[in-house]
Amino acid sequence: MLTEAMKTRKSVRTFDGRPLSPQDREKLERFLSQTENPFSIPVRFVFLDKTENGLSSPVLSGEPLYLAAKVNRVPHGEEALGYSLEMLVLYAWSLGIGTTWIGGTMDRAKFERAAKVGSDERMPIVTPLGYPAKKRSVKEILMRKGVRADDRKAFGELFFDGKPGVPMAIDPSDPAAQALGNVRWAPSAVNKQPWRVIRQGSDFHFYLQHDRGYISDAVGDMQKIDMGIALCHFCQTLTEGKTPYSFLTDDPGLSSSDDLEYIITVRI
Repeated sequence: MLTEAMKTRKSVRTFDGRPLSPQDREKLERFLSQTENPFSIPVRFVFLDKTENGLSSPVLSGEPLYLAAKVNRVPHGEEALGYSLEMLVLYAWSLGIGTTWIGGTMDRAKFERAAKVGSDERMPIVTPLGYPAKKRSVKEILMRKGVRADDRKAFGELFFDGKPGVPMAIDPSDPAAQALGNVRWAPSAVNKQPWRVIRQGSDFHFYLQHDRGYISDAVGDMQKIDMGIALCHFCQTLTEGKTPYSFLTDDPGLSSSDDLEYIITVRI
């Protein structure tokens, strides 16, 4: 179900204004109550009515509702949040509900007050929730073109064998092949695609290729949120393909570059 959404889902910034049906709202709440992540870090979600809370974003139109995601200021909190929220984003798409990741184009102070963010928490991301309009606004079309939203880096630029720089060769029948393909199409901030995966035997080591300007006290490391999204695509593809896997957290020491940070390993 979620893997099909990975192939078809697109960010939505133009909505038709209808509120979510009670049935769809209940489905989302039930799904969120069951969502887990590989880091076992709780992620808290708060539904925020746009009108009641006086909320808006200059890049959106017609959105009736927001969902704010909060997590404690702990190591791997951003990855846990990215993983958990992407699960919801994919599930919402399967119900015909549109979303888009909003990290900067909003009045952060107003959203944080509405979501009651504590001093030990971060709320790096919100997403609108609503039914997509039949046509995108001109503003949305231009935004997508600006970040080249439908483009992705080549497979060999993201996935490696043994060490960075050696493009991964993988058999299409390998269960990891589809999982990596779905990682490649995962969304990321400004479409930077910061994930890098190095394979050693049955171990797939996830690394973050850092770019400047994505870390702040308010949101933490935005690109670690992207890593959680990529990890979600990888693991959920394996789950739906009934391929067993486990997690390792010991850095294999495959990179000496300060720009390449080890995150986690998935063993198939």
